[in-house]
This record gives sequence, structure tokens and C-alpha cells, in this order.
Amino acid sequence: MLKTNNKEQSPWNYSDDVLYKHELIQWVNEQVVRQISSSNKEPKWMLELRLKALDIYNKKSIPNWGPSLDKLDLDSIYYFAKPVWAGDNKTWDEVPENIKKTFLRLGIPESEKKALAWVWAQYDSEVVYHSLKAELKEKWVIFDDMSTALQNPKYESIIKKYFSKAISIADHKFASLHYAVWSWGTFLYVPKWVKIDEPLQSYFRMNVKSGWQFEHTIIILEEGAETHYIEWCSAPKYDTNSLHAGCVEIFVGKWAFMRYSSVENWSLDTFNLNTKRAIVEENAKIEWVWWNMWSNTTMLYPCSVLIWDNSRADHLWVAFANSGQNQDTGAKVIHIGKNTSSNIISKSISKWGWINTYRWLVDIKKSAIWSISKIDCDGLIIDELSINNAIPDIRVWNTNSTVAHEATAGKINDEFLFYLMSRWISEQEATGLIVNGFVSPILKELPLEYASEMNVLISMEFEGGF
Repeated sequence: MLKTNNKEQSPWNYSDDVLYKHELIQWVNEQVVRQISSSNKEPKWMLELRLKALDIYNKKSIPNWGPSLDKLDLDSIYYFAKPVWAGDNKTWDEVPENIKKTFLRLGIPESEKKALAWVWAQYDSEVVYHSLKAELKEKWVIFDDMSTALQNPKYESIIKKYFSKAISIADHKFASLHYAVWSWGTFLYVPKWVKIDEPLQSYFRMNVKSGWQFEHTIIILEEGAETHYIEWCSAPKYDTNSLHAGCVEIFVGKWAFMRYSSVENWSLDTFNLNTKRAIVEENAKIEWVWWNMWSNTTMLYPCSVLIWDNSRADHLWVAFANSGQNQDTGAKVIHIGKNTSSNIISKSISKWGWINTYRWLVDIKKSAIWSISKIDCDGLIIDELSINNAIPDIRVWNTNSTVAHEATAGKINDEFLFYLMSRWISEQEATGLIVNGFVSPILKELPLEYASEMNVLISMEFEGGF
């Protein structure tokens, strides 16, 4: 049994005592890769892909152009942990009580506690809960975890067609590592012209000490389909390194609309090194809505590839760098089709002497005539010591396209602060109100219950709640 320090602190520092089926092995090698593939009962082609990725991973070097990763000891990480109670539970009552309490502490909205009809939850290497509304099944929507879907003969050919097609197994060292040891994740398929009004949601919880999470998500929207997918991520604090290196591949068909929202609240010992990319076809649109809080070091740059005419990408981002953090985030948009457009809005907040860096790449190819891109990057610095960087990379290869960008950085307006404090509002509460106003353009893009939870999390940051 894995013993953890189960202090009654915030949900993000809370951990569970869990018994795992297999001996936990530190370091990644062929034995671990084969164990993962065997446990998930995968087809031969997936094992071959994993072993090829492992070979590439061993040959690639760690990226050195961004934040320092010197403190990340990849040989100390546990790459596979299967809880003994793991199972694809279809009702909330079937979930073990201690795990249920953990997910409730993580902020599953109140309405979900009653219905939980279109949600699934992953805990370490295993899915612990999964459910989908009957009416979505009747429309042939597939919303399953990746490992289970891969075992289904009806879905395997679809997965094989799209798996690793948006993100190459050789993309970079951590992508190669991901493909070697990935576990579970989301498989979402929305047929032609099916429109899902309510968000589909996933929860990823990393519990094991010196752990990892390598979930793989594939989302496919056929022509004219619409949906909104929300993921929540968290991990307890152990004072030992943990690693999150998930991959998300999104394929948005003609005239389709996809909104992908992510709220990441990893602990201060987690290295968050994700790779996420969307391929967007003709007259289709992708929206990325991101909240990044906590984690020791984050390197995350979601990419939209606008491959066909009239496609569009919106990237909306909030990053919060607190004590002990280096948030290196951004967006990439590659314009290939004609008359494509992109809109990038970033809001970053730095306090207690730590670093927020926002990088964006806009690459308008020669073929992408009459394309437009707008970038707006704002940084709010709470103290005298924090750092906020904006690093643009803009490449325009034709003379018919337009790019507009601006970046600002500043402190909280003392007059605003004085006005609020003169109304008998404490300095901490006043600061929280100003910060909430600063991020409101992105906050309003989340469903009401999630926006309310984000307001609470931001307020707690300025109350010393964490």
C-alpha cells in the first residue's frame, strides 16, 4: 500500500492511501511499456508504436530553450499505477468512498453530484467512473476512455486512423515519452451535424507519489458537428517531482465547431509538459479556453493548424504564477488555407516573485492569402519582484494578410485599490476583485458553475487559502 501524508488541507494538497495491483516501478523501460500495453489488452500495432516511441525518447535530448528542467528526474517517476479497485463504474455509488470524496473535494459542480450523466473520471492510470446520457448514445456519439475504446472492434479502426496523426511520436522528447507510456484519456467522436448542447467533462487526478499522468485524448468532429469539452486536472503536493505529459489531438471537420476548455491545478511539485494540437478544416472553428494555476513548471503551447479555407481559431488563456512557479505558456496558430483567421487573448498574473512567460507563434503561409490574426497579451504583476514576459514569433509569407498584436504589463492601479478599500473592503479582497475583473473576458467563456469556482480559486490565492 502506498502511504501518503493525508493532511486536511486544500483539495490540491489532499492525497489518498491506495493499494495498487502491480509493483510500482520507477524509470521507464521496455518492461514497463509492455506491462502497460498488456494491462490495457491493446492490439499489436499499439505495442509496436509504443516501443518505437520509447526508442525515439531514449535518443532525444530534453528541450533547453525554455524554463530549466534540471530538477526533473525522469528516472524517479512511476510510469504506471493500477489501483486494485479500478473499474469503469457506471454509477456514482460504485466508486470507492475515499476516491469519491476526493473528486467531490476537487469541485465537481453541485448539479453533477445529482446527475453525473455525461462525465468520466481518471485516477492515476485508471478510469474510476464513466457515464453518458442516453440521448447522446442514440445519436451515435462516442464518449469513452481511450484504453477501453481501443479494445472495442467497432472503434479500433477509427482510433488507428487518427492516433498520432496530429502529434507525431517524434515531435519532441516528452511527446515520445507520452506515446511510450500513455494510459487512458478521452475518446470523443461526434457524428455529422450532431450538436451537443451541454459540456462533456473529464477529471484527471494524479495521486501516486513521484507520479505521472500521460492521458491521451482524441476528439473527432465530423462535418457540421458541435460540442464543448471540459477537462479538470489536479495532484497533491508531496515535495517530490511529478510529471504530467498528456497529448490532445483534435480533428474539426468542415463547418464544425469545437470548444476545448481546460482547468489545470497541478501541485507545486508537478512539471506540466503537455502537447495539444487541432487540425481545422474548411469553414470550421476551434476555441481553446485555458486556466493554468499552480504546477512547478509549465510548458504548454496549444496549436491550431488551419488547413482549409475560412477556418478559424480562438485561443483564450489565463495563467497564474505564484510562489515557486515558472509558467511558460502560449499559443501556436499555423495558417495554411485562404481567408483563415485567429484571435489570441492572454491574461497572466504574477505574484510573490515568480515568472510568467507567454510565447505565441503565428505562421501565415504563402497559401494563406487574405488571412487575419489578432494577438492581445496582458500581464498583471502583483508585487515588485515578479517577472512577466511576452515573446512573439510572427511569420507572414504573403502580402495579402494582416496581423495585429499588442502586449502590455503593469501593476494593480493604486487608485482602484484605494477606492475599494475606502468602501471597507480589505486589501486582499480588493486585490482579488481587481484580478477577477482583469480575467473576466475569459471567465465569461466558461459555464456559470465553473466561472463561479474560478472566482473562488482566485480569491483564495489572495487570502492565503492555499
